[in-house]
Amino acid sequence: MVKNYSVKQYQESDYENWNTFIGQAKNATFLFHRGFMEYHKNRFQDNSLIVLYKDKWIGVVPANKVGNEIFSHQGLTYGGLVYNEKSKLTTVIAAFRAVLLFLEANGITKLHLKTVPSIYHMKPAEEIQYALFLAEAQLVRRDSLSVIDLSQKYNFSKIRKRGIQKGIVNGLVIKEEADFESFWDKILILNLDERHSVKPVHSLEEIKLLKNLFPNNIRQFNVYHKDEIVAGTTVFESKTVAHCQYISKYESDENLGSLDFLYHFLITKVFANKRFFDFGISNESQGKKLNDGLSCWKESFGASTVVHDFYEVETANYAKLNSFFTKSKNILTK
Repeated sequence: MVKNYSVKQYQESDYENWNTFIGQAKNATFLFHRGFMEYHKNRFQDNSLIVLYKDKWIGVVPANKVGNEIFSHQGLTYGGLVYNEKSKLTTVIAAFRAVLLFLEANGITKLHLKTVPSIYHMKPAEEIQYALFLAEAQLVRRDSLSVIDLSQKYNFSKIRKRGIQKGIVNGLVIKEEADFESFWDKILILNLDERHSVKPVHSLEEIKLLKNLFPNNIRQFNVYHKDEIVAGTTVFESKTVAHCQYISKYESDENLGSLDFLYHFLITKVFANKRFFDFGISNESQGKKLNDGLSCWKESFGASTVVHDFYEVETANYAKLNSFFTKSKNILTK
Protein backbone atom coordinates (compact mmCIF):
# COMPACT_ATOMS: atom_id res chain seq x y z
CA MET A 1 0.00 0.00 0.00
CA VAL A 2 2.59 2.58 1.12
CA LYS A 3 4.91 1.90 -1.81
CA ASN A 4 2.31 3.24 -4.27
CA TYR A 5 2.57 6.75 -2.83
CA SER A 6 4.97 9.27 -4.31
CA VAL A 7 5.67 13.00 -4.09
CA LYS A 8 6.86 15.54 -6.62
CA GLN A 9 7.56 19.26 -6.54
CA TYR A 10 5.06 21.61 -8.11
CA GLN A 11 6.01 22.91 -11.56
CA GLU A 12 4.47 25.71 -13.63
CA SER A 13 3.00 23.07 -15.94
CA ASP A 14 0.90 21.84 -12.97
CA TYR A 15 -0.91 25.20 -12.66
CA GLU A 16 -4.31 24.14 -14.02
CA ASN A 17 -4.30 20.70 -12.38
CA TRP A 18 -3.37 22.29 -9.05
CA ASN A 19 -6.28 24.73 -9.20
CA THR A 20 -8.69 21.99 -10.27
CA PHE A 21 -7.60 19.89 -7.28
CA ILE A 22 -8.01 22.84 -4.90
CA GLY A 23 -11.53 23.37 -6.21
CA GLN A 24 -12.45 19.81 -5.20
CA ALA A 25 -10.64 19.63 -1.85
CA LYS A 26 -12.54 19.50 1.43
CA ASN A 27 -10.05 21.61 3.38
CA ALA A 28 -9.09 24.31 0.88
CA THR A 29 -10.06 27.92 0.15
CA PHE A 30 -9.23 30.37 -2.63
CA LEU A 31 -6.00 31.24 -0.79
CA PHE A 32 -4.54 27.99 -2.17
CA HIS A 33 -5.30 28.94 -5.77
CA ARG A 34 -2.01 29.47 -7.58
CA GLY A 35 -3.16 32.95 -8.60
CA PHE A 36 -3.36 33.95 -4.95
CA MET A 37 -0.16 32.17 -3.92
CA GLU A 38 1.90 33.73 -6.68
CA TYR A 39 1.04 37.40 -6.19
CA HIS A 40 4.02 37.55 -3.81
CA LYS A 41 6.16 34.83 -5.40
CA ASN A 42 9.22 37.08 -5.44
CA ARG A 43 9.29 37.03 -1.62
CA PHE A 44 9.35 33.24 -1.25
CA GLN A 45 11.15 30.25 -2.71
CA ASP A 46 8.16 28.12 -3.64
CA ASN A 47 8.51 24.46 -2.72
CA SER A 48 4.93 23.28 -3.01
CA LEU A 49 4.41 19.54 -3.20
CA ILE A 50 2.03 17.17 -4.97
CA VAL A 51 1.23 13.75 -3.48
CA LEU A 52 0.25 10.95 -5.83
CA TYR A 53 -1.18 7.47 -5.40
CA LYS A 54 0.16 5.67 -8.44
CA ASP A 55 -0.46 8.45 -10.99
CA LYS A 56 -3.46 10.11 -9.33
CA TRP A 57 -3.29 13.36 -7.35
CA ILE A 58 -4.45 12.76 -3.78
CA GLY A 59 -2.97 15.73 -1.95
CA VAL A 60 -1.01 18.97 -2.24
CA VAL A 61 1.10 20.98 0.19
CA PRO A 62 1.36 24.74 -0.44
CA ALA A 63 4.88 25.42 0.82
CA ASN A 64 8.08 27.44 0.58
CA LYS A 65 11.68 26.65 1.42
CA VAL A 66 14.06 28.43 3.78
CA GLY A 67 17.51 26.85 4.02
CA ASN A 68 17.02 23.15 4.70
CA GLU A 69 13.53 23.53 6.15
CA ILE A 70 10.09 23.59 4.52
CA PHE A 71 7.23 25.80 5.69
CA SER A 72 3.51 25.60 5.13
CA HIS A 73 3.53 28.59 2.85
CA GLN A 74 4.59 31.61 4.90
CA GLY A 75 2.63 33.90 2.63
CA LEU A 76 -0.65 32.21 3.57
CA THR A 77 -2.67 32.36 6.78
CA TYR A 78 -3.12 28.59 6.93
CA GLY A 79 -1.98 25.57 4.96
CA GLY A 80 -0.74 22.04 5.46
CA LEU A 81 -1.75 18.93 3.58
CA VAL A 82 -4.80 19.53 1.39
CA TYR A 83 -6.93 16.59 0.25
CA ASN A 84 -10.35 15.74 -1.15
CA GLU A 85 -13.48 14.42 0.53
CA LYS A 86 -12.80 10.83 -0.58
CA SER A 87 -9.54 10.64 1.36
CA LYS A 88 -9.73 8.12 4.19
CA LEU A 89 -7.73 8.46 7.39
CA THR A 90 -5.21 5.81 6.32
CA THR A 91 -4.81 7.58 2.96
CA VAL A 92 -3.91 10.87 4.65
CA ILE A 93 -1.48 9.18 7.02
CA ALA A 94 0.19 7.42 4.08
CA ALA A 95 0.30 10.68 2.12
CA PHE A 96 1.86 12.52 5.04
CA ARG A 97 4.44 9.76 5.48
CA ALA A 98 5.28 10.07 1.78
CA VAL A 99 5.78 13.84 2.18
CA LEU A 100 8.14 13.42 5.13
CA LEU A 101 10.06 10.65 3.38
CA PHE A 102 10.42 12.74 0.21
CA LEU A 103 11.66 15.76 2.14
CA GLU A 104 14.10 13.73 4.22
CA ALA A 105 15.50 12.10 1.06
CA ASN A 106 16.04 15.58 -0.42
CA GLY A 107 18.00 16.96 2.52
CA ILE A 108 15.15 18.72 4.32
CA THR A 109 15.37 18.20 8.07
CA LYS A 110 12.20 19.85 9.35
CA LEU A 111 8.66 20.61 8.19
CA HIS A 112 6.78 23.56 9.69
CA LEU A 113 3.08 22.91 9.20
CA LYS A 114 0.17 25.20 10.04
CA THR A 115 -3.22 23.58 9.87
CA VAL A 116 -6.41 24.83 8.24
CA PRO A 117 -8.83 25.88 11.03
CA SER A 118 -11.88 23.62 11.17
CA ILE A 119 -14.30 26.40 10.21
CA TYR A 120 -12.81 26.42 6.70
CA HIS A 121 -13.43 22.71 6.14
CA MET A 122 -16.20 21.78 3.73
CA LYS A 123 -16.48 18.52 5.68
CA PRO A 124 -14.64 17.29 8.79
CA ALA A 125 -10.97 17.18 7.78
CA GLU A 126 -8.77 16.68 10.82
CA GLU A 127 -7.06 13.54 9.55
CA ILE A 128 -3.81 15.48 9.32
CA GLN A 129 -3.91 16.26 13.05
CA TYR A 130 -3.95 12.53 13.78
CA ALA A 131 -1.09 11.95 11.34
CA LEU A 132 0.90 14.71 13.07
CA PHE A 133 0.27 13.02 16.42
CA LEU A 134 1.56 9.70 15.12
CA ALA A 135 4.65 11.42 13.71
CA GLU A 136 5.29 13.02 17.13
CA ALA A 137 5.07 16.53 15.73
CA GLN A 138 5.52 19.33 18.25
CA LEU A 139 2.82 21.95 18.79
CA VAL A 140 4.77 25.23 18.66
CA ARG A 141 2.02 27.83 18.34
CA ARG A 142 -1.71 28.11 18.94
CA ASP A 143 -3.71 31.15 17.87
CA SER A 144 -7.27 31.86 18.96
CA LEU A 145 -9.82 32.91 16.35
CA SER A 146 -12.96 34.76 17.43
CA VAL A 147 -15.79 33.15 15.48
CA ILE A 148 -19.57 33.43 15.34
CA ASP A 149 -21.39 30.25 14.33
CA LEU A 150 -24.19 31.83 12.32
CA SER A 151 -26.21 28.61 12.33
CA GLN A 152 -26.61 28.96 16.10
CA LYS A 153 -28.25 31.64 18.21
CA TYR A 154 -25.90 34.51 19.09
CA ASN A 155 -26.37 37.78 20.94
CA PHE A 156 -24.79 41.23 20.77
CA SER A 157 -23.89 42.72 24.14
CA LYS A 158 -25.64 45.82 25.49
CA ILE A 159 -22.65 48.02 24.71
CA ARG A 160 -22.61 46.80 21.11
CA LYS A 161 -26.31 47.50 20.78
CA ARG A 162 -25.72 51.03 22.04
CA GLY A 163 -22.97 51.45 19.46
CA ILE A 164 -25.28 50.26 16.70
CA GLN A 165 -27.89 52.79 17.81
CA LYS A 166 -25.24 55.53 17.79
CA GLY A 167 -24.46 54.69 14.20
CA ILE A 168 -28.12 55.03 13.29
CA VAL A 169 -28.49 58.36 15.14
CA ASN A 170 -25.31 59.70 13.52
CA GLY A 171 -26.63 58.88 10.07
CA LEU A 172 -23.76 56.59 9.11
CA VAL A 173 -23.79 55.06 5.63
CA ILE A 174 -22.21 51.74 4.63
CA LYS A 175 -20.96 51.20 1.09
CA GLU A 176 -19.42 48.16 -0.54
CA GLU A 177 -16.78 49.49 -2.89
CA ALA A 178 -14.24 48.20 -5.37
CA ASP A 179 -12.01 51.14 -4.41
CA PHE A 180 -9.43 50.35 -1.72
CA GLU A 181 -7.52 53.64 -1.80
CA SER A 182 -9.70 55.55 0.66
CA PHE A 183 -9.56 52.85 3.34
CA TRP A 184 -5.86 52.07 2.86
CA ASP A 185 -4.59 55.65 2.64
CA LYS A 186 -6.92 57.49 5.02
CA ILE A 187 -7.46 54.90 7.75
CA LEU A 188 -5.68 51.55 7.68
CA ILE A 189 -2.06 52.56 7.03
CA LEU A 190 -2.24 55.51 9.44
CA ASN A 191 -3.77 53.49 12.27
CA LEU A 192 -1.38 50.55 11.93
CA ASP A 193 1.60 52.88 11.87
CA GLU A 194 0.49 54.96 14.86
CA ARG A 195 -0.66 52.05 17.03
CA HIS A 196 1.72 49.24 16.10
CA SER A 197 4.44 50.75 13.86
CA VAL A 198 3.62 48.19 11.16
CA LYS A 199 2.21 48.20 7.65
CA PRO A 200 -0.68 46.14 6.26
CA VAL A 201 0.35 42.65 5.14
CA HIS A 202 -0.91 43.58 1.67
CA SER A 203 0.16 46.78 -0.04
CA LEU A 204 -2.51 48.80 -1.83
CA GLU A 205 -1.24 47.51 -5.18
CA GLU A 206 -1.36 43.91 -3.96
CA ILE A 207 -4.90 44.07 -2.59
CA LYS A 208 -6.09 45.68 -5.83
CA LEU A 209 -4.43 42.89 -7.81
CA LEU A 210 -6.02 40.21 -5.63
CA LYS A 211 -9.41 41.88 -5.94
CA ASN A 212 -9.09 41.71 -9.72
CA LEU A 213 -8.14 38.03 -9.53
CA PHE A 214 -10.80 37.10 -6.96
CA PRO A 215 -13.60 39.68 -7.27
CA ASN A 216 -16.17 37.52 -5.48
CA ASN A 217 -13.88 36.56 -2.59
CA ILE A 218 -12.33 39.88 -1.58
CA ARG A 219 -14.78 42.57 -0.56
CA GLN A 220 -14.36 46.07 0.87
CA PHE A 221 -16.98 47.74 3.09
CA ASN A 222 -16.55 51.36 4.13
CA VAL A 223 -18.50 53.52 6.60
CA TYR A 224 -19.18 57.18 5.84
CA HIS A 225 -20.22 60.08 8.05
CA LYS A 226 -21.27 63.20 6.17
CA ASP A 227 -19.57 61.84 3.05
CA GLU A 228 -16.26 61.29 4.87
CA ILE A 229 -14.89 57.78 5.34
CA VAL A 230 -14.62 56.97 9.07
CA ALA A 231 -14.17 53.17 9.16
CA GLY A 232 -13.91 50.09 7.04
CA THR A 233 -13.18 46.39 6.81
CA THR A 234 -11.74 44.09 4.16
CA VAL A 235 -13.44 40.69 4.07
CA PHE A 236 -12.02 37.49 2.58
CA GLU A 237 -15.03 35.34 1.73
CA SER A 238 -14.70 31.58 1.26
CA LYS A 239 -17.42 28.96 0.89
CA THR A 240 -18.07 28.57 4.61
CA VAL A 241 -16.51 31.68 6.19
CA ALA A 242 -16.57 35.45 6.02
CA HIS A 243 -13.18 36.43 7.45
CA CYS A 244 -12.26 39.98 8.49
CA GLN A 245 -8.79 40.49 7.07
CA TYR A 246 -8.56 44.15 8.11
CA ILE A 247 -10.63 46.18 10.61
CA SER A 248 -9.93 49.86 11.23
CA LYS A 249 -11.52 53.23 12.07
CA TYR A 250 -10.59 56.80 12.94
CA GLU A 251 -9.53 56.79 16.57
CA SER A 252 -10.86 60.36 16.93
CA ASP A 253 -14.36 59.20 15.97
CA GLU A 254 -14.91 56.66 18.74
CA ASN A 255 -18.38 57.99 19.59
CA LEU A 256 -19.85 57.52 16.13
CA GLY A 257 -20.46 53.79 16.63
CA SER A 258 -18.96 53.12 13.20
CA LEU A 259 -17.60 49.59 13.71
CA ASP A 260 -20.60 48.42 15.74
CA PHE A 261 -22.89 49.74 13.01
CA LEU A 262 -20.78 48.14 10.27
CA TYR A 263 -20.46 44.70 11.86
CA HIS A 264 -24.11 44.50 12.78
CA PHE A 265 -24.86 45.03 9.08
CA LEU A 266 -22.32 42.46 7.90
CA ILE A 267 -23.27 39.78 10.40
CA THR A 268 -27.05 40.10 10.17
CA LYS A 269 -27.42 41.08 6.51
CA VAL A 270 -24.54 40.58 4.10
CA PHE A 271 -23.15 37.31 5.49
CA ALA A 272 -26.18 36.03 7.39
CA ASN A 273 -26.27 32.87 5.25
CA LYS A 274 -22.61 31.96 5.81
CA ARG A 275 -21.84 29.21 8.31
CA PHE A 276 -19.19 31.22 10.17
CA PHE A 277 -18.16 34.84 10.67
CA ASP A 278 -14.47 34.99 11.59
CA PHE A 279 -13.05 38.12 13.24
CA GLY A 280 -9.57 36.58 13.12
CA ILE A 281 -6.97 36.35 15.88
CA SER A 282 -6.27 38.60 18.86
CA ASN A 283 -2.87 37.05 19.54
CA GLU A 284 0.68 38.34 19.60
CA SER A 285 4.11 36.78 20.20
CA GLN A 286 3.42 33.56 18.29
CA GLY A 287 0.19 32.95 20.18
CA LYS A 288 1.73 33.41 23.63
CA LYS A 289 0.00 36.72 24.34
CA LEU A 290 -3.65 37.70 24.04
CA ASN A 291 -4.85 41.22 23.32
CA ASP A 292 -7.61 40.96 25.89
CA GLY A 293 -9.38 44.17 24.91
CA LEU A 294 -9.56 43.18 21.26
CA SER A 295 -10.68 39.65 22.11
CA CYS A 296 -13.43 40.93 24.40
CA TRP A 297 -14.62 43.35 21.72
CA LYS A 298 -15.05 40.49 19.26
CA GLU A 299 -16.73 38.30 21.87
CA SER A 300 -19.23 41.07 22.58
CA PHE A 301 -20.71 40.40 19.12
CA GLY A 302 -21.35 36.78 20.15
CA ALA A 303 -18.06 35.28 18.98
CA SER A 304 -16.31 32.41 20.74
CA THR A 305 -12.99 30.64 20.25
CA VAL A 306 -11.69 28.32 17.56
CA VAL A 307 -7.99 27.44 17.73
CA HIS A 308 -5.46 27.46 14.91
CA ASP A 309 -2.50 25.16 15.49
CA PHE A 310 1.07 25.26 14.17
CA TYR A 311 3.44 22.26 14.28
CA GLU A 312 7.04 21.33 13.65
CA VAL A 313 8.02 17.79 12.71
CA GLU A 314 11.37 16.21 11.93
CA THR A 315 11.23 14.69 8.46
CA ALA A 316 13.07 11.61 9.75
CA ASN A 317 9.94 10.91 11.77
CA TYR A 318 8.35 9.34 8.70
CA ALA A 319 9.75 6.13 10.20
CA LYS A 320 7.40 6.52 13.19
CA LEU A 321 4.48 5.95 10.81
CA ASN A 322 5.83 2.62 9.52
CA SER A 323 4.50 0.64 12.48
CA PHE A 324 1.02 2.06 11.91
CA PHE A 325 0.83 0.44 8.49
CA THR A 326 2.27 -2.81 9.79
CA LYS A 327 -0.51 -2.93 12.41
CA SER A 328 -3.13 -1.88 9.84
CA LYS A 329 -2.06 -4.69 7.53
CA ASN A 330 -2.30 -7.22 10.36
CA ILE A 331 -5.78 -5.99 11.24
CA LEU A 332 -6.92 -6.22 7.63
CA THR A 333 -5.64 -9.80 7.22
CA LYS A 334 -7.23 -11.16 10.39
